Amino acid sequence: MSKSGTTTTLAASAFLLSSVFLSATAQAETRWIMASGYPEDSFFTRNIRMFIDDVKEATGGELVIDLRSNDSLIKHDAIKRAVQVGQVQAGEIRLSVYGNENIVYGLDSIPNLVTTYDEAWKLMEAQDPYFQELFQKDGMRIVTYVCWPGQGFYTAEPVNSLADLEGQSLRIYSPQTQEMGEKLGMDATILPFAEVPQAFSTGLIEALWTSAQTGTDVQAWDYVDYFTYTGSLHTKNAVILNGAAFDALSPEHQQAVLDAAAEATERGWAMSKEAGEEKEKVLADHGMTIAQAPDDVMQKMREIGKEMVAQWRAEADTEQVAVLEAYEAAIGR
Repeated sequence: MSKSGTTTTLAASAFLLSSVFLSATAQAETRWIMASGYPEDSFFTRNIRMFIDDVKEATGGELVIDLRSNDSLIKHDAIKRAVQVGQVQAGEIRLSVYGNENIVYGLDSIPNLVTTYDEAWKLMEAQDPYFQELFQKDGMRIVTYVCWPGQGFYTAEPVNSLADLEGQSLRIYSPQTQEMGEKLGMDATILPFAEVPQAFSTGLIEALWTSAQTGTDVQAWDYVDYFTYTGSLHTKNAVILNGAAFDALSPEHQQAVLDAAAEATERGWAMSKEAGEEKEKVLADHGMTIAQAPDDVMQKMREIGKEMVAQWRAEADTEQVAVLEAYEAAIGR
């Protein structure tokens, strides 16, 4: 064989080996798409980014999760279904949004059932076995829970008494918070997070019920001047996975995902506490007045909470009531 023929053969062999290597690398890498409705600077999104980095590192880059945040791929209220059907492999949802599907979703949306982070953690522990079974039946699984900071009312005028809330058009996010708003004498409308700015601009709403985090995310200071804190709710977000996608991973990669998710849950709750304080400062820095809710508002919230718990019990089945009772036992109530 000529020298040029030998060179050509060696080059071809090198190219073939390179192609085989690249093909093996491509086959070894699993890519997931994940959808979220929250912006990049939200502590929820920052926590998920760290979760994704932990998974990539633990799997040696063999599992890569591509996060599409801020409703950029799928609208927030459609993410659960998208994960279920395999349109995406992972997503972040707000559990209380699905209260019409199953009343256990709405437990942490009942005013004053959960008033502290410690109580919120205990409710999460009581709900988790029920949720895992529920999601498994639908071909999914929950891997993280992260709690929202305590919430309050965003209004154009100060809330000095219960009468100041009555008649206002209020944006809320779940059937339970809608009932709460109505019992406060407000005109409550369920709207996705991303539609809040437009709803304010068009006059559809004049008040907002949410946390300091969301108030900052939607730049509430462009529409209202007061944040009146009640701390009456600590609802939860969850990261969910398509069951078939998770089951297709090797046992080692499955464990890597679960370990990273456990860390994300612990870290997320700490980030939530920090965010509540930080975002209240952001609101104040933008000229908003931060105040505690007056006594008559808090008293009414407690009364509404008791009514809604009694109503919840009457509608729940035995397994659902067991979730509530497990929580009540955990907090000594």
